[in-house]
Amino acid sequence: MSRPEHVAPPELFYGETEAKKYTGNSRIAAIQAEMTMRAVELLNLADDSSHYLLDIGCGSGLSGEVLEEDGHIWVGMDIAPSMLEIATDKDVEGDLFLQDIGQGVGFRPGTFDGAISISVLQWLCNADKTENRPRYRLQRFFSTLFMSLQRGARAVFQFYPENDTQVEMIMGIAMKCGFTGGLVVDYPNSKKARKFYLCLFAGQAAAGQKQELPQGLDTIETASGVANTETRIHNRARGKKSRKPVKDTDWILRKKELARKRGAKDVPLDSKYTGRKRKPRF
Repeated sequence: MSRPEHVAPPELFYGETEAKKYTGNSRIAAIQAEMTMRAVELLNLADDSSHYLLDIGCGSGLSGEVLEEDGHIWVGMDIAPSMLEIATDKDVEGDLFLQDIGQGVGFRPGTFDGAISISVLQWLCNADKTENRPRYRLQRFFSTLFMSLQRGARAVFQFYPENDTQVEMIMGIAMKCGFTGGLVVDYPNSKKARKFYLCLFAGQAAAGQKQELPQGLDTIETASGVANTETRIHNRARGKKSRKPVKDTDWILRKKELARKRGAKDVPLDSKYTGRKRKPRF
């Protein structure tokens, strides 16, 4: 079977039909959620507060929904309009941008507390157009991403490398752009379960504190310093959450206000149950 990035550019490959098929596949959604939770764990964020995160290649918002459940605020960017349309129809919480990451990440310096990316990075290594030069696109992407992160923040990329040469190219360019870190491989001895995560550090969090690359998971038991992803997935399936639910009154009001700003015409009126009175009817 051909790799998707060899078939067509992402904005064409994920057209309306493929975008709906991808989003509606329960198996894909479960795998995406699992990899997202693992990526968030590798970010090593403090558990007692929400963080402002960037979802690179957010697609239809599958990863963003996991970030919402964890109580984080997120911004998503993707090159496929059909994917973003589905995310908009789902009324996801995050702000969405149509953007080719190979042209850079256009945010102010120090904007984000961290960044994640699921199954996207390998697309930058494919010269699907005459003007697309992988090394230039990777350099433009990593250099602008480095600037957009808080010092000491992490960026975690789950990706499917085609070969060792591709991995070396990606890591080499990332390091030239200022990042440190390396490759984390979960279940390296299992061809089916093996997952690759590029864990990058945008400098040191504080003077005298050295960032350490997390260990990959080798068995069902948790690797040192990393929470148990399997337990989190199990709890999520049973409806358990480790954080305080974010879908309170303020969350409902924000969602309604967001829908109104986007021009939705069927937004329910606010009621006493959301802290406001209904408009009087005459």
